Amino acid sequence: MSGQIISLQGWFETPPGRYLLAWEQAQFDQAVADVFGYHALQLGVPAVDALRTNRMPHRWLALSEPDASSRAAALVTDFAALPFQANSLDLVVLPHTLELSPDPHTTLREVERVLVPEGRVVICGLNPASLWGMRQRRSLLYRRLGMGESYLPEAASLIGYWRMRDWLRLLGFEVESGRFGIYRPAARSDAWLERSRWLDRAGERWWPIFGAAYFLVAVKRVRGMRLLSAEWRRAAQRATASVPVAGRVGRDTPRTHKEGNGS
Repeated sequence: MSGQIISLQGWFETPPGRYLLAWEQAQFDQAVADVFGYHALQLGVPAVDALRTNRMPHRWLALSEPDASSRAAALVTDFAALPFQANSLDLVVLPHTLELSPDPHTTLREVERVLVPEGRVVICGLNPASLWGMRQRRSLLYRRLGMGESYLPEAASLIGYWRMRDWLRLLGFEVESGRFGIYRPAARSDAWLERSRWLDRAGERWWPIFGAAYFLVAVKRVRGMRLLSAEWRRAAQRATASVPVAGRVGRDTPRTHKEGNGS
C-alpha cells in the first residue's frame, strides 16, 4: 500500500478518533462551563464543540481556511495574526490547534496578546511520549519507505506536555490544571479498543504521564507594579515615629516631687 496522509477531520471518524473525540469533548465541557466573561474563541478543529457548555454571550469558531463540510465558522483568519484587539478575549480554546499550526509558538504568543489579564487558554494535544506517539513514529518511518499510512492525523509536530508548559510559562501564563487521558493501545478497530477498556483506569493510576492525550488550562497573569512618589519616605517616618502615651501615676510609679508636710 502506498503512503497515505489522513486529515484530522477524517481521522475523527475512525474508531480511535471517535474514542479520542469523546474524551476531549468531556474535558472541554467540564473545563469551560464555569469560565465567565463576555468573549470566547475556539481556534480550529470544528469536530470538537469546545464551547458548547460555556455561557458567555459571545462565542465564536475561527478556522484557518474555509471548510464547507464542518459547522459554520464566524471567521476565517491566520491564527498567528488574530483580528482582535489586545486584551479583548476572556477565553481561547485550542483543540490540537498548535499541533496543526506551521508556527505554534507564534500562535500561542498571539493568544496571549488577545487575552485579558486573568483570561484563560485551554489546550488539548497528543502526547508523543505514549503508545500512540510510538505508533505514529513507526508509521511515519514506513511512510517514508512508501508503505502503510499514518496512524494519527497529519500534524506539523506533536508537542510534548512539559514543552507546552514551558512555552506557557515563558509567555507569562500560570498552569491552573493539567491531566492526561487515553491509555488504550494504538488499535484501529472498535473491538480491540473495547477489550482494552480497563486500561483507562489502570493507566490513570499507574502510568498517568503516558496517556495518548493531555489537557491543560492556563491563566494569563499580569504582574502589577505600583509607582511610589517621594511622599512614601515621609509616610514611613510618620508610621514608625514614637507617640507619647499619657498614663496615670500609680502605686508603683516613682513620684517626681516631694509632698508638702503642711508647714
